[in-house]
Amino acid sequence: MVKTVSKKSTPRGGFHPHEWIILITVMLASFLGRLDGTVVNLALPKMISDFGITVSQASWISTAYIIANAIFVPVFGKLGDLIGKKPLYLFGIVGFVIASVFAGLSTSLPQMIIFRILQAITVSIDYPLALSIIAFTFEDKAKRAQAMGLWSAVFGVAAVFGPLVGGPLIDTFSWRSVFYINVPFGIVATFMAWRFIEEPVQKIKGIKNFDVFGSIILGLALGSLVYVLDQGQSWGWTSFNSILTFLVSVSSFILFIFIEKRQIEPVVDLKFFKIPEFTISMIASFITFMGLIGGLFLLPIFVQGYLQYDVTKTGYLFIPMALGMLPAAQVGARLSIKYQPRYVVAAGLIWASFALFLFSGIDLTWSFFHLALLLFALALGLGMTFAPLTNAAIAKVPMHEVGVASSVLALFRNIAGAFGVAIFATILTNSANSAIFDVQKYTVINTTDPATLAKIAYLMALKANIVSFNTVFLAASFVTFLGAISAMFLKETSSEMGAAASKMEPGEGMM
Repeated sequence: MVKTVSKKSTPRGGFHPHEWIILITVMLASFLGRLDGTVVNLALPKMISDFGITVSQASWISTAYIIANAIFVPVFGKLGDLIGKKPLYLFGIVGFVIASVFAGLSTSLPQMIIFRILQAITVSIDYPLALSIIAFTFEDKAKRAQAMGLWSAVFGVAAVFGPLVGGPLIDTFSWRSVFYINVPFGIVATFMAWRFIEEPVQKIKGIKNFDVFGSIILGLALGSLVYVLDQGQSWGWTSFNSILTFLVSVSSFILFIFIEKRQIEPVVDLKFFKIPEFTISMIASFITFMGLIGGLFLLPIFVQGYLQYDVTKTGYLFIPMALGMLPAAQVGARLSIKYQPRYVVAAGLIWASFALFLFSGIDLTWSFFHLALLLFALALGLGMTFAPLTNAAIAKVPMHEVGVASSVLALFRNIAGAFGVAIFATILTNSANSAIFDVQKYTVINTTDPATLAKIAYLMALKANIVSFNTVFLAASFVTFLGAISAMFLKETSSEMGAAASKMEPGEGMM
């Protein structure tokens, strides 16, 4: 069956409100899904109390969500290309809202885990389809870059606003409110998507050749990888469980590559990696997100654990980061039109690396203003990279395969975040253990008073923990700087994204 889609012809370079309404629509849906991913973690202590569960059991509320999301992003990226993006996109929003309602009504841990998995599955539809819709809607190169910059910044802004929104909701109402808040916004997003979004897929192929076996093996590979990254520190990285789970992941990935080479409609088309811009963008994105997410996830732990900030104050701390993210994303998008994207991305990441380096001096004397200022500076560098990196990843990909390509980009970023959290949490623990020995080594105690000795022991442990945070931010700065170096290998993408590629029929080019 062939479905012909006619886009409204619009003169190049003009202002067309319909395009920006579509952008607002996908930004709203993307913001809603990413906000939920961060805000729910704040509600875990209350859930532990209400459900009568342990911290270890409660961790599955987040772990199940992360694993399901990682598995289904590439699956839905491919399905959107095969059955049409608009109906699948609408299904994702509606399904997410319904799953949110039932998650809010949950009365036990098994119920909550089931509905969190359903939330993750439906929200995984958003990323690859939203990017395809933007690429299809904005024909003009300059406006497309601006649109991608704004949309990409939503992910950072949502992560920042999670504590800001979640704290007051939980404190004023209950943990269930963080799920119910999705309903009104979801209804608005559903109506706007139904009313304004145009179907990007011109040739509906159907699911006859859908790569079912490849999807299952990819799910096994990703699920086991995310699982070992999440549980590895508590298991021990060299334990039997960790090694076995890691081997399952590696062997599944190898099997997956062999399967994909023989599929008519592979869930991840390996020929994308023959495009230098795409491959380098994946590498740069992976390194960058590993450093940034791995370093930043520890900041709320520090300010709440050592500076005694409550959840709401921690949220206020991140407001400057949100304020810096959006304008920086627009600046990065505009600069990438005038200059080679590699210079824009590298400059942004060097600036972000410098901001993280300044964080390596964090201690108990730092004020709220000091922290907020550095977060604002970090947002300026990070925001500049969003549009150029995303643009470079899909610039040479045929328009009808943008959904699959963007799902791979999302996959790399998700896995990078999981790697970052696992690696830097391990660095924090090992550094603290090492620092306590150094502190003891250079400490002279001239008292036998038990109360004084207890106070000294506390101060020594406190010093060691602060040193460990310094080490983590220094490592995050170094990793982000490596991301800047990798970005310099990007080639110029001056041609309009997908302009020539969109004229190809499936199977042409890149072989």
